[in-house]
Amino acid sequence: MTAVEKAHADGNEATLDNGPILIPAETSLQEQRPRALKHGDTFAVYDHNGDILAGAGSPEGLFHADTRHLSRLQLSIDGARPMLLSSGLRDDNAALICDLSNPDIHDGAGHCVLAHDRLHIRRVRLLWDAVAYERIAIKNFDRKIQRITITLTFAADFADIFEVRGATRERRGRYEPEQVSADTVTLAYTGLDHRLRETQLRFEPPPTSLTTRRADYEINLAPGETTAIFVEIGCEALPATQSARRAFFRAFLNARRGLRASSSRAASIATSNQILNEAVRRNVADLYMLCTQTTEGLYPYAGIPWFSTAFGRDAIITALQTLWFDPTIARGVLGHLAANQATDFDERADAEPGKILHELRRGEMAELGEVPFRRYYGSVDSTPLFVMLAGAYLERTDDIETLKLLWPNIEAALTWIEVHGDRDRDGFVEYHRQTEQGLANQGWKDSQDSISHADGSLAQGPIALVEVQAYVYAAWRAAAAISHRFGDAARASNLSTRAEAMRRRFDTHFYDEALGTYVLALDGEKRPCRVRSSNAGHALFAGVALAERAATVASTLMTSFSGFGIRTLAASEARYNPMSYHNGSIWPHDNALIAAGFARYGLRQHAARIFEGLFEASTYMDLRRLPELFCGFPRQRGAGPVFYPVACSPQAWATAAPILLMQSCLGLRFDPCGNRISFDRPTLPSFLDDVVLRGLANANGSVDVSLKRSGVDVVVQVLRRSGACEVVTTA
Repeated sequence: MTAVEKAHADGNEATLDNGPILIPAETSLQEQRPRALKHGDTFAVYDHNGDILAGAGSPEGLFHADTRHLSRLQLSIDGARPMLLSSGLRDDNAALICDLSNPDIHDGAGHCVLAHDRLHIRRVRLLWDAVAYERIAIKNFDRKIQRITITLTFAADFADIFEVRGATRERRGRYEPEQVSADTVTLAYTGLDHRLRETQLRFEPPPTSLTTRRADYEINLAPGETTAIFVEIGCEALPATQSARRAFFRAFLNARRGLRASSSRAASIATSNQILNEAVRRNVADLYMLCTQTTEGLYPYAGIPWFSTAFGRDAIITALQTLWFDPTIARGVLGHLAANQATDFDERADAEPGKILHELRRGEMAELGEVPFRRYYGSVDSTPLFVMLAGAYLERTDDIETLKLLWPNIEAALTWIEVHGDRDRDGFVEYHRQTEQGLANQGWKDSQDSISHADGSLAQGPIALVEVQAYVYAAWRAAAAISHRFGDAARASNLSTRAEAMRRRFDTHFYDEALGTYVLALDGEKRPCRVRSSNAGHALFAGVALAERAATVASTLMTSFSGFGIRTLAASEARYNPMSYHNGSIWPHDNALIAAGFARYGLRQHAARIFEGLFEASTYMDLRRLPELFCGFPRQRGAGPVFYPVACSPQAWATAAPILLMQSCLGLRFDPCGNRISFDRPTLPSFLDDVVLRGLANANGSVDVSLKRSGVDVVVQVLRRSGACEVVTTA
């Protein structure tokens, strides 16, 4: 995610080539509680009534390819806004359903001509193939005929996603003349990039009156009668002969089938805790809603509303979290990132040969270079994470053919790590942006003030982050394992030697006895940033930590446990602020990776405690969704977590966090070559008594498994076996 996008977090400025852009957090998403839908490169954000009422700082709108194609869509009854009865997404995220009723409606003399709650309005909204579909059903529950006017007002500002976030532009393109027929309105804009962008609205039946800004229906409803209005809103031209009514039902069926087909490959999770079951169903639905089908396969877009596009780091971590659950996501991520790997130098894009994508944008501002994120490579960790994921994917699936296709990209990534990532040849990978328009901090904590010294002063680059060195170690290990599988023993040995050398260097320069953990980073003068941070937990996740360090590091990390999760920065640190983006907040994905690190070193009780905290936090969340982050205030008895005002939800790596937490607690591992699935010292968190995993697939078979608490132990039982697949349990 970009500095421009994240500057809102602390009111920081993000500098672009057109000057500083201040993106303040003026409006809290928690106040709005928007409802989001997504399909492919299109997403929509509605309010609880199903309306779009975009204003300053509002994320509401219908967006396609980083452009807002609809900035207003509001329904009224005789000029009044309906009253909300309920609003929610289907469990599979296929549609948003809003139930509304009429308020008291008065005539010009103040007489009530329609008492409240006589009409029921159900709005069903969905997205499919760059089109937003809506069915508005109105039923009269009064005992007399009601004559009403239903009005839909609409507008399209064709704002770039960065404009919606608050960026200002000196010049914009031109709005084209609107076109209106009996049932269709076309709104259009030609950008400074000379690209025509259109929004087409079609109504069925044709409205009583239709203009470029509103559709009016004069409706007579007998007692008990229902009528329906169908609306199509295309981010491109709609098919000329298609019926809006038929199109709605066809799209609804396709949306449900598409989501079901995407998730059908995955394992399933059922537990003794019904609240967790609800949360897991939502997580899985969110995960596949966020996934976009690319040429190379499924790719999880980072989050809605601000990050609904391809991010390298986010997708890799999401793929790692869900690898046991559905390895096809990892295959799609590896393929798409390989296809977009940098092959040349481009200072403006922070690109160097072999480097893995940070972010891809397709809006007008990106196309024109007004923001540098059209195809941007300013993350220091995406490249080693790419190699890590490739190795983990091979270990999970033994899909050697895919790895052979990816090997040139892996080799290029390793070369980048060795040559461009380590310019001063000290054995560590550092970052320093090549252009003032790029990101100042290029790790996952990329806000302006996230890397500091113990006295609170900001670290100056080039900066070597603790987690990046851990990822590099894991990348060398992964490449060695891949080479070994390819039968190249010499190459495997060389890569293993590099990994072990990194491990020794890392322990010498990053471990701090007095802190009881790893320092946050080394600055440009090789001075350690002696700060207790959650970043140190990634050293456990990647396996670079020496075994004798693990318990101490884990204990230090748990001192930052708020009751709901481990904070990004310890409360004792100078820059601690529980309301900051990266200096005291709690990120679910960060906690899930830390918990996986605890499990790697046999500390499953710590992992279970993190799972418990995040689960309990989710019970206070809308739709039981874990958001991008929440505030790090200490937990209070009988109260939930404090929400972060502009956290994205759903967010892919937050959605995937419980999936990884389940694996970490159960010690679940796969050995496709040996046709084995193992559970190493499984632990159930306190809120679970049993878990059933169905469809655990290995290369040559699959199993359904039950895990039940029995005193202090967990008993594993195979419920179903198909093909050659052995289940092994280690006590």
